[in-house]
Amino acid sequence: MNYKTMKNTEFQSSVSELMCMRRTVLPKRLVLPGPDSNQLQALLAAAATGPDHDLLSPWRLVLIPDEHRKSLGLIFAEALSEREINISTERMSLCQEKAQRAPMLLLLIVDFEKGDQKIDLMERLISAGCALQNMLLLATAMGYGSALTSGKALRSKALREGFRLKEGEQAVCFLSIGTELAQAPEKPRKKTLEFYSVWTSRALDSQSTT
Repeated sequence: MNYKTMKNTEFQSSVSELMCMRRTVLPKRLVLPGPDSNQLQALLAAAATGPDHDLLSPWRLVLIPDEHRKSLGLIFAEALSEREINISTERMSLCQEKAQRAPMLLLLIVDFEKGDQKIDLMERLISAGCALQNMLLLATAMGYGSALTSGKALRSKALREGFRLKEGEQAVCFLSIGTELAQAPEKPRKKTLEFYSVWTSRALDSQSTT
């Protein structure tokens, strides 16, 4: 497929419709089946097409397989213990249970120090965000629900050590993908006028008032 093909109105309409269909589905509402190995590779390939200044590749993704979810739950529990004391058994269990949600779970890690420092933090985060959005859109096209989740555990010593983060690296969010258990009511989207405006220079403003 080339850009001339993409100019087809029907194709554009399909892509636009797909993008408007994407929405967050909470991990607790994502069940089997999840993406298979071929679909995972397609999702990763989609991530790789995001903007990347000087091909720095300032981000990476780590898959947490089913057999290591329990270990992730222990990391969550340890992270909670770093922040609080006298934690109830119920809260600790709930904390660990979060690691078991969604058939596919990946962690996004961004390197803030790698390579040329002219590529600042904002550019690196935007690059990572674009990669994630590509994955979210393709997951939607595959018929899956998805979500991005964060939390205080991402900055914990337990998680840094558990995922062997290098100096300058920071865990940013988890990406969950799976089949939506039941469709929830759609939340209203922003209207374009809420985030869009047309800039005019001060010179033009002053001319219009004279």
